[in-house]
Amino acid sequence: MPAPILAIVGRPNVGKSTLFNKIVGERISIVEDRPGITRDRIFSKAEWTGRSFRLIDTGGLELGENDPMAVRIRAQVELAVDEADVIVLLVDGPAGITSADQEIADLLRREQKKVIIAVNKLDNPSRASLSYDFYRLGFSDVLSISAEHGLGIGDLLDAIIQQFPADEDELEYEEDDVKIAVIGRPNVGKSSLINSLLGEDRVLVSPQAGTTRDAIDSKLQFNDSSFVLIDTAGVRKRGKVYEKTEKYSVLRALKAIERSDVAVLVIDASEGIIEQDKHVVGYALDAGRGIVIAVNKWDLVEKDGKTAQEFERRIRGQFPFLAWAPVVFISAKTGRRVSRVLEVAAEVADNHTQRIATSTVNTVIQEAVALVPPPTDKGKRLKVLYATQVSVRPPTFAVFVNNPEMMHFSYERYLENQLREAFGFLGTPIRILIRQRT
Repeated sequence: MPAPILAIVGRPNVGKSTLFNKIVGERISIVEDRPGITRDRIFSKAEWTGRSFRLIDTGGLELGENDPMAVRIRAQVELAVDEADVIVLLVDGPAGITSADQEIADLLRREQKKVIIAVNKLDNPSRASLSYDFYRLGFSDVLSISAEHGLGIGDLLDAIIQQFPADEDELEYEEDDVKIAVIGRPNVGKSSLINSLLGEDRVLVSPQAGTTRDAIDSKLQFNDSSFVLIDTAGVRKRGKVYEKTEKYSVLRALKAIERSDVAVLVIDASEGIIEQDKHVVGYALDAGRGIVIAVNKWDLVEKDGKTAQEFERRIRGQFPFLAWAPVVFISAKTGRRVSRVLEVAAEVADNHTQRIATSTVNTVIQEAVALVPPPTDKGKRLKVLYATQVSVRPPTFAVFVNNPEMMHFSYERYLENQLREAFGFLGTPIRILIRQRT
């Protein structure tokens, strides 16, 4: 099941970014003592008492403001609220209830979401009674905290975990099903690709960017293989104002990726590669999923004998960290070569679960070491002693050495390349764990 989602909302300058950083344990959000610093949603993983979840920090919500920045922040917060399983409404204890707090509380009640009020800046025990007044906002869970000093954070997290949905699988899949998440920025043809593969309009297709809402799973049989296609698709709620074309709903991509074996990144051939494509596929890479790059709308590109090779060269230049990811040129609109996506995804899924015997792994590693000896540091040489595969999805190898600190990233990359040359691993990341042999 995808990790549950917690959103922190509130008016400007109540300490949302400080609380975010305290929960995740590092300074991810920008913290500055003036309103309006956090303008976009910021995401991170967090964990409490063994339960993992995703955390969203949002910009300060000013419902009555109509300037472009306030409108943009409001749209971001509305999307965060829609996606969240639990919402923390952060308020300023010493300041008391403001009209903005009341408006935000009214908005959250209309959404019928699980809401916990965290009364911040109560670092002095004499101020604890200030939290009682906030029950007037209409929610039963009101907790006193000091985000800056870390007071009450544990109790707050305990309350949050209790409100998360049960940790159960939403859907059951067959063991042999290849689960494919179709990801990409808005309006590149994700839903059109799904519909073309299914041969029916199972997923809503609209020329308006951002019409997708919830994950939709569709089962498909192809070449004696069973696939589950996960599209971040659906219809937006009426009256909602969401992100514009240049913004991608990262949370929906994360949910789809977490349930998948292979992520298919859809790129618009007519627009080329933009920075957002890198952000989207980066989440799949971090999650260790297999990756296929599908260049859609290829029918709109004027071509000669070298167009595909040139476009792939540009992809490799923009995605140097995905040199192992296969590239497929398709047209979801005409259906040309779309079945190739399934063929390649099936191969990638096999590679994602490939296991190599320890003796074979050691043979390849030792031959690599003999061909290119490890580097030296201050007269001492790194010794690669032993290697074995420890897991799959993605293939993960433990390499035991005399001193892990002497392993340079370039030599680690060299060993990875040697493993790829020997065993292929098309479309799947490889993880190498450097361990000290005792």
